Amino acid sequence: MDWIRGEAVGHGSFAKVHLAIPRKQSTQFVPSMVVKSSGVSHSASLMNEKKILDELNGCQEIVRCFGDSNSFENGENLYNVLLEYASGGSLAEKLKKSENQKLPEFEVSGYTKGILRGLQYVHEIGYAHCDIKLQNILLSEDDKVKIADFGLAKRIGTNNDDDFRGELRGTPLYMSPEIVTGGEQGTPADIWALGCVVAEMVAGVPAYRFSGVTELLMAIGVKNQLPQIPEKLSEEGKDFLGKCFVKDPRKRWTAEMLLKHPFVADHDTVTFNEEIKSGVPSISPKCPFDFPDWVSDDCAQSSATCSITFLPSPENQEKLNLSSESWFTSPVERLRGLVSGFSPEFAWTSADDWVTVR
Repeated sequence: MDWIRGEAVGHGSFAKVHLAIPRKQSTQFVPSMVVKSSGVSHSASLMNEKKILDELNGCQEIVRCFGDSNSFENGENLYNVLLEYASGGSLAEKLKKSENQKLPEFEVSGYTKGILRGLQYVHEIGYAHCDIKLQNILLSEDDKVKIADFGLAKRIGTNNDDDFRGELRGTPLYMSPEIVTGGEQGTPADIWALGCVVAEMVAGVPAYRFSGVTELLMAIGVKNQLPQIPEKLSEEGKDFLGKCFVKDPRKRWTAEMLLKHPFVADHDTVTFNEEIKSGVPSISPKCPFDFPDWVSDDCAQSSATCSITFLPSPENQEKLNLSSESWFTSPVERLRGLVSGFSPEFAWTSADDWVTVR
């Protein structure tokens, strides 16, 4: 596809994003694509994203990929990936612009259902997203959820998992206990992160509230502190988050299970401007005993591979690799190793530095 680079619409940790304008266009151009570009020398994450999106092209809750190309611009060799344009922005932007920077529970449940549908597909294909957060959930023009930014995603249950043991992927505010204490990152970690997203949409503030990385990681990995569940959330909503925040990843509910939970099961995800249609609700589970015995094979097999993202700018991007000698130490020793290189003044908790990629 022949295209021209248009105006910038955002940037992330590894790439910049511009509108992609077809060379042969009608008189009135309506943006439908963006081009995500990075220098060829540091394009591994973007190439990984393109490869994964090609495998996930059958789900409407995931941003579509239209191809890739190389170009030489302003003296730099670039690798470019053409992506679906989500004109509604991100959930982070929507939350910031909403009244009191919170979303009504009905909207939250609808968005959550869309995210779960996308995650169910991602997990069934054999991947974990590894960086679910408000900034990576985009909205189409008609308010449909589009999961984006698969640059840190990984295939689960592969033989080379041990090669990446101790490496972390994701954003600290959304990290699950098994990631912090053992580097174990499978599909259950995405569910924990989803719970943090839901709590943040309802409360308008992150589910964890700490002043620095050290305090946060110690709270998650050593003190076993759970994310804060909003008081104003309905009982169904609180129960839903309780299923997301199960410390043992083998007992945490899957996306498929959560789609049957009453918090999301009876809500329409097409639009939030219409009234709820009446109907007979499906029978929804209220506890794990409502399902056949379930153990996640992914959790048992995955030893984790991963990189850690604290801020989107490359200079603030940290990738932690633990040596095999330190891998089997206690959680406290592991956390000391993780946080020893970071300053307590590191401003990782603010979303203001993010410019959403869409």
